[in-house]
Amino acid sequence: MSEISAKINELVTKYDSMKKRDKMDLSSDQDLTVAIMNLVGIEEHFFFSGAKTGKTEYYDLIQEVRNIRKDLLKRIIKEYEGEVWCISKHLLAASYRLMEVGSKQLELGNKADAYAFFEKAYNLYSLFWGLNMKIIPITDVKKIDANAINKRDSEKLPLMKKLGNLVQKIIDCCIE
Repeated sequence: MSEISAKINELVTKYDSMKKRDKMDLSSDQDLTVAIMNLVGIEEHFFFSGAKTGKTEYYDLIQEVRNIRKDLLKRIIKEYEGEVWCISKHLLAASYRLMEVGSKQLELGNKADAYAFFEKAYNLYSLFWGLNMKIIPITDVKKIDANAINKRDSEKLPLMKKLGNLVQKIIDCCIE
C-alpha cells in the first residue's frame, strides 16, 4: 500500500469514527458548501442587478445574503490562519462559476470544453476541502514536490487528482 493510500485510509477511518459519534457530518458540510456557492452567486446577482438598473435596493440586499453566507462558512471553517478564510470563499466561488460556465458549454454542445470546466471546478472544490481538512500542510508546501499532498507522498499523480480522489472517498453525499 502506498503512503498516499495509507493516508487516505487513515482519513476515511477517522471520518467514520467521527461520524459515528455525530461530531462530523461531511455530507451535510458538502451540502453547506453548495449552499454557500449559491449565496455567493446571489450576492453577485444583486450587485449586477443594482449596477444595471441603478436601483440601490439591490446593493442593500447584498449585506443580508453576505451575513448568511458568513454564518454558514463559520460552520465549516472553524479554525484558520492568514488568508485561509478568504481563499476558501474564493475557491468555492470560483468552483461555482466554473460549474456554471461548464453547464452553458454543455448546453451549446461543446462537451470537451464543458468537461474541462467541470474538472477545474471539481479541482478547486477538492482544494477547498484539502485546505480546510488540513490535508495540505501549509508549512510544508514549499519543501515538497509540487504534486505531493505532504512530504511522505510519493504517488505520481497530479495534486488535484489526489485531492479529488480523497474527496470522493471521504465525502459521501448520499449519507442521510
